[in-house]
Amino acid sequence: MFEKYLKKSDFESLDDFKQNFEIIVPEQFNFAYDVVDEYARINPTKRAICWVNDKGETHDFSFADLKLASDQTASFFQSLGIGRGDKVMMILKRRYEFWFSILALHKIGAAGIPATHLLTPKDLIYRNNAAGVKMIISVAEPEIINNINESMDKSPTVEKLVSVGESTPQGWFSFRDGKANAGPFLRPSGDATPKNNDISLLYFTSGTTANPKMVIHDFTYPLGHIVTAKYWQNVENDGLHFTVSDSGWAKSVWGKIYGQWLAGAAVFVYDFEKFTPDDMLSKIGDFGVTSFCAPPTIYRYLIREDFSKYNLSKLKWAVVAGEPLNPIVYETFFQQTGLKLREGFGQTETTVQIATFPWMEPKPGSMGVPSPQFDVQLIDSDSNPCEDGDVGQIVIRTSEKIPVGLFSGYYQDEEKTASCHHGGLYYTGDLAWRDEDGYYWFVGRVDDVIKSSGYRIGPFEVESALMTHPAVIECAVTGAPDEIRGQVVKATIILAPDYRPGNDELAKEIQEHVKTVTAPYKYPRIVEFVTELPKTISGKIRRVEIRERSEQK
Repeated sequence: MFEKYLKKSDFESLDDFKQNFEIIVPEQFNFAYDVVDEYARINPTKRAICWVNDKGETHDFSFADLKLASDQTASFFQSLGIGRGDKVMMILKRRYEFWFSILALHKIGAAGIPATHLLTPKDLIYRNNAAGVKMIISVAEPEIINNINESMDKSPTVEKLVSVGESTPQGWFSFRDGKANAGPFLRPSGDATPKNNDISLLYFTSGTTANPKMVIHDFTYPLGHIVTAKYWQNVENDGLHFTVSDSGWAKSVWGKIYGQWLAGAAVFVYDFEKFTPDDMLSKIGDFGVTSFCAPPTIYRYLIREDFSKYNLSKLKWAVVAGEPLNPIVYETFFQQTGLKLREGFGQTETTVQIATFPWMEPKPGSMGVPSPQFDVQLIDSDSNPCEDGDVGQIVIRTSEKIPVGLFSGYYQDEEKTASCHHGGLYYTGDLAWRDEDGYYWFVGRVDDVIKSSGYRIGPFEVESALMTHPAVIECAVTGAPDEIRGQVVKATIILAPDYRPGNDELAKEIQEHVKTVTAPYKYPRIVEFVTELPKTISGKIRRVEIRERSEQK
């Protein structure tokens, strides 16, 4: 399917890929009609989703199944007054109704807002009002329903509530009944027809320092994920791809729908309440997953298992994203599986920007090289191009053309949009350096870099050194104020179960260990042991909170 949207689809080398990759965007593209419904027409029994949960329930959905379900869902939504441009929040965890709903919203031309089930009433009120949410679809779990109900008095734009599950709370509509009783779906026409530049998705960023921003993606955005799925995740036609993500996060559309289906792969969805490494590895083996994507945190737990217990013979590719990969995790996973983890980098605002593509040999800890989809460069603080080895900010050049997959801006916030997208460049806010082979190495967010005695120290390189010590299971490196050096490196560490905090000798041992793994001046002069790290609701470490605590001491 993806071939018809590319000028060329088979590449002999990385250079061939860089020089000849080009996405062809139709004048009017709609993923639900042009991909899902088209598969239902030409190959109706082709598998689209293999869905399982931790209670032993399984469902396989073909593309014909998805066309029918999304048509019924779209008709139901239309009966509730949802049309082109309306904003609909989806709090659906890993329920298969998420796929019915997002496709239905695409067909109608409404804007989907995937959201996490962890939102508090305060979070919901902010999002409902900022986006002008008209309808919320949610799993019918008591705590989530109560939080939504509690937010309603201060959410005047929300007109309809739809529950997914066995129960239907008072004042809510039943998704199951509404879908089952829906009339024939009438495809929108005329002014109601979705256009390429309409808002297809709105994502709220994590908000590590302020209120979350609303990232706009238009209807061409799915085409940008051809690179994500086909050339980074290496999904196969009729294969089975598993990305570990709740539907509330942008990572879900990176790995559970767009690029995978364009490339002909089915998506594996495991709906679980509690993550256990043994269970996840068993599912990968039992269901024959062929490609796998997860954040480093997941891999850190997986590599502690005995891989000889699982049949992973069908697993051919494994990739990693979401945060930088510590080389020790790469090496251990390779020893246990023979698979070389391929790192990728991107943001909620983009598709994959930098990745380790199939023609390349991975370098543990490196993100890889820029995708030909984006004109990626490194610039210094004066906006000059960086030489190899110099740290600079990752930017995407947009002066010649706006690449497919780049966000349209921040919803109703021209100031924030202009602050990062100006002068023909999109500023990612992330720092990296490039080696002589063209590989990019992540350093940290612009605000996270530590300036100590004239040195610029990236937190990731110190964290990678810390992670090679057996006592360290998770850590965050930040700068702490120092009268002489300006800042010193501070390591906030969660210890492995066999180690106890409050041990000065252990702290000294860890400091000496870092000196032997990386440049000695980077070692943490302050070591603090904690039981948990402050994180956003998306699981990202809030280094700003650790820095603020250090400044108050």
